[in-house]
Amino acid sequence: MCGVNDWTSLADLEPSIALGPLDGRYRGAVAGLVDHLSEPALNRMRLHVEVEWFIHLCASDAVPGARPLTDEEIDLLRAIPAGFGAAGIAEHADIERITVHDVKAVEYYIKRRIEGTSLDPLRELVHFACTSEDINNLSYALMIKGAVEDVWLPAASALVAQVADMGREAKAIPMLSRTHGQTATPTTLGKEFAVLAHRLGRQVRRVEAQEHLGKINGATGTFGAHTAAAPGTDWIEVSRTFVEGLGLTWNPLTTQIESHDWQAELYADVARFGRILHNLATDVWTYVSLGYFAQATTKGSIGSSAMPHKINPIRFENAEANLEISAALFDTLGATLVTSRLQRDLTDSSSQRNIGVAFGHSLLAIDNVRRGLGTLSVNEAALAADLDASWEVLAEPIQSAMRAAAVAGVEGMEDPYERLKELTRGHSIDAEAIRTFVGGLGLPAETSARLAALTPGTYVGLAEKLVDDYLA
Repeated sequence: MCGVNDWTSLADLEPSIALGPLDGRYRGAVAGLVDHLSEPALNRMRLHVEVEWFIHLCASDAVPGARPLTDEEIDLLRAIPAGFGAAGIAEHADIERITVHDVKAVEYYIKRRIEGTSLDPLRELVHFACTSEDINNLSYALMIKGAVEDVWLPAASALVAQVADMGREAKAIPMLSRTHGQTATPTTLGKEFAVLAHRLGRQVRRVEAQEHLGKINGATGTFGAHTAAAPGTDWIEVSRTFVEGLGLTWNPLTTQIESHDWQAELYADVARFGRILHNLATDVWTYVSLGYFAQATTKGSIGSSAMPHKINPIRFENAEANLEISAALFDTLGATLVTSRLQRDLTDSSSQRNIGVAFGHSLLAIDNVRRGLGTLSVNEAALAADLDASWEVLAEPIQSAMRAAAVAGVEGMEDPYERLKELTRGHSIDAEAIRTFVGGLGLPAETSARLAALTPGTYVGLAEKLVDDYLA
């Protein structure tokens, strides 16, 4: 009998097989993040930061002996990150195998490309006065900013718009509420989607407003090497204008590392968005189980391998799992990155390599929820049937009307809550029972008629108006 050890080694197959699902099964849903948060994207951004620092030093006359660069020289430098592809990735890896230092390999990679050009005499401006973290913190800030603005926010915003549209479309469809899982004051289906859209939208706006901080101030944040090399230069101003010129917020006070507090703030907001989305996924899953939604299928799709009748709400279940993984990673990143022993330790280096994984699981969940919502159609008959079987929910408006009547001086309105509790709790009641009770209360004629006309399906308060007025 062939044993496991005799099987073909999957690790030796070409092309290589992904260990994780984001780079394997779910690659299509998260591919947009590769340009921003992969290891090659990190090295490409490091090249960009190094090149722009070189250009900035020359333009600001910061280092004696440096000169303004020509347009051709600037183009040559900026072509280095722009052309960083498969060959460049392999070459950088070859250099790193010798240096055993990824940022130093970036420095040598650039120097190779300016060797023998008019920039060669200025070659020591590459990585001038920099510690690795000067390059890394700016690279990560730019990568994360790009990933959020170009990939995550468009997906999240599209989801919010989709949920908001569902809220508007279903704003007038009455639905039985189920506070604590029990029958409760009716709402509308659309109002409940509007609540979720409103909550998700607030988090999106927080993410949109997030600052992305950066620093370039040397090995312990003192500009020590800078002032030793060029004491006459206003290095604080050179640093500020460089960081802000990259489109980031300048952080003037750091140790060797930029403190990463802004990252923790961002990850908390993205994780909170995910937790609200998790709430949406579980609620919709429950509505599907109650029959409030029918799910469309595609030809040939399988719901259950054993039960042919089933259409499982797998998109929402997949989203739940990925949101839980994403939130756990974002929580860990936020807790880890704000702490660094004394002036520097390297825990952040390993942690930050998982930023793409955290965003990947979030993006995958968003994709699944959007696709899941797209399969739903409202089963208004099921919603109406639930309401028609729940006349006891009218105990609330009746006792509230009795309270108002008592305040207005109407006789016989004593103990309204207790009387409605006796009528409804533990009893099955119908429209006739409600109307008989209302008719015997002695309420003013207008109030009595209004309550007698009320049904569970019309007892939705201002739900529709709330959607119209406040779902922005």
